[in-house]
Amino acid sequence: MTTRKIGHDYEIYDELWKKIEPLIPPPKPKKKAGRPRKDDRKMMTAIFYILRTGCQWKTLPRSLGAPSTVHDRFQEWREAGLFEAMWKAGLMEYDMKKGIEWEWQSMDGAMTKAPLGGEGTGANPTDRGKKGTKRSMLTEGSGIPLSVAVDGANRHDKKLVKGTLDAIIIERPSSNNVYQNMCMDKGYDFLDIRELVEDYGYTAHIRSRGEENNEKKDSRL
Repeated sequence: MTTRKIGHDYEIYDELWKKIEPLIPPPKPKKKAGRPRKDDRKMMTAIFYILRTGCQWKTLPRSLGAPSTVHDRFQEWREAGLFEAMWKAGLMEYDMKKGIEWEWQSMDGAMTKAPLGGEGTGANPTDRGKKGTKRSMLTEGSGIPLSVAVDGANRHDKKLVKGTLDAIIIERPSSNNVYQNMCMDKGYDFLDIRELVEDYGYTAHIRSRGEENNEKKDSRL
């Protein structure tokens, strides 16, 4: 069997497409006749291009498709849960081939700009109050993402902990079967967060604010 040569790092090679294609939901019936539906693989390639380059939808090269058409397909697939299904399938394959390192997990938040993000954004306190989002992510021991939760940039990291834990995309093993540790930085140094993490079956490793301050003093000596 031959595999089509890939010219760009955003193109979908044949083996990957064979894993994605069965997950694509059937299109909704059209209310009226119109233009033929654009090829799924071409639309997914254009979406990968957006993700790979970080460009705006309106700057998508026309050779990959009309920006409005690609964006509509992206929203259609997002609402249908396709990208979550792809994420879950990828994790399950990774777990089968290499094994997810459940023993050590970590969580952290990051703020990103979102000038056109709408109601899901908030004033970013580190960027002169401009609109942005807070992304909370949980990863396993090798850094593979297992969960993500998104809110406005003005949302404190601690407020996203429960949502991030609840959003783990695949079934997590019982803490009775796998001893699990959760590593978090000083931004999570609150009693209620320590209790919440432990209620979810983790042993919490949360850096205290006092500990970091002492290290900074020592480094200046």
